[in-house]
Amino acid sequence: MVFSDEELQKPVELALEKIRPMLLRDGGNVVLLGIKDAKVYVNLVGACKGCASSANTLKFGIERCLQEEIHPDMQVVHMSPERYKELFS
Repeated sequence: MVFSDEELQKPVELALEKIRPMLLRDGGNVVLLGIKDAKVYVNLVGACKGCASSANTLKFGIERCLQEEIHPDMQVVHMSPERYKELFS
């Protein structure tokens, strides 16, 4: 991928805004934790946290949206904020 993590920040935020209404309708939401090496780290919250469909939401909702909007190689990783800080701080 030819974009830096910093260059991906705004397009990722905009893409997440497109999918956010679907999550909010079901009582959930997505929090962008950060972007590292072109991987997008998110935390699903509210009704999405622990939901049986959360893996599908990540793969076929969020990741697909990012791939269509930004680049076909985009990947999404679900992680708690605490774990993200542990790994990347």
